[in-house]
Amino acid sequence: MQVTLPVAPLSPPPARPRRILLSGLLLLLLVTPLFAASTPLSGTPLNDGYYALYNLDFKGAHAHFQQWMTSHPDDPLGPASDAAAFIFNEFDLLGVLDIELFADDNRFTSRTRPAIDPVIKQGFADRIAQSERLANAALQRNPKDANAYYCLAVTSGMQADWASLIDRHEYGAFKFSELASKYAKQALAINPTLYDANLAVGIENYMLSLKAAPIRWFLGMAGAGTNKAEGVRLLKLTSEQGHYLAPFARLMLAVGELRDGRTQSGKDILIGLSQEFPQNTLYQRQIARLH
Repeated sequence: MQVTLPVAPLSPPPARPRRILLSGLLLLLLVTPLFAASTPLSGTPLNDGYYALYNLDFKGAHAHFQQWMTSHPDDPLGPASDAAAFIFNEFDLLGVLDIELFADDNRFTSRTRPAIDPVIKQGFADRIAQSERLANAALQRNPKDANAYYCLAVTSGMQADWASLIDRHEYGAFKFSELASKYAKQALAINPTLYDANLAVGIENYMLSLKAAPIRWFLGMAGAGTNKAEGVRLLKLTSEQGHYLAPFARLMLAVGELRDGRTQSGKDILIGLSQEFPQNTLYQRQIARLH
């Protein structure tokens, strides 16, 4: 599940992000009073897989997701979730998961990039294809299957992430993000309580609102959401009511706080994430950079 984003550096305000990152999955559950606590990510192989993923335990995440896929072979969320473990493993190897990189777009694009791991790339592509095949089969059986539309939103969002942050194909990323938003809206039209689906629409509005005015106008004419206030509202809704993606929505809100100069509130969110997921050192490193 950009879906992924930036934490500002200490002094000058960071450059506004230009990439579209909007994947279906990531970081982590907050346990501070800034947000209502969500249902714990434990108790099922799917929950356990996300918990491992958010602790950057990719091997453990794959094992849990495989267990879910074995017991639920027709559920497209299993392979979609496993695809998340592949893409975030690659992000970690490339340094994309170091939140501070996203604070300064120039630093992100000028960094030395390791080679892409072909095994991870193929694993990601295979799981995306598997999830989309299962989702489309589910929609053939039941055109009102909200879970199938949600999974298509998740896979489209992750493909937007890969295109933007790994392949650097901004147009391809925009097209995938459009699909993610479309599928998310279809899922919510069927099941308005599928709160995780709000993330795709929220990120579309939030990230595209940061574009220059002429670009926002053009994107709006093309049907894209470019309303920052609406984006923040949907991110808050996901953070408070969502489940698998609630942690990522909280991370996005922390990023927004830091980018808007509200350092302490952004730092408080990161502290909560760090306490909940002590094996993930990303938050600890960023917290140390903040005064």
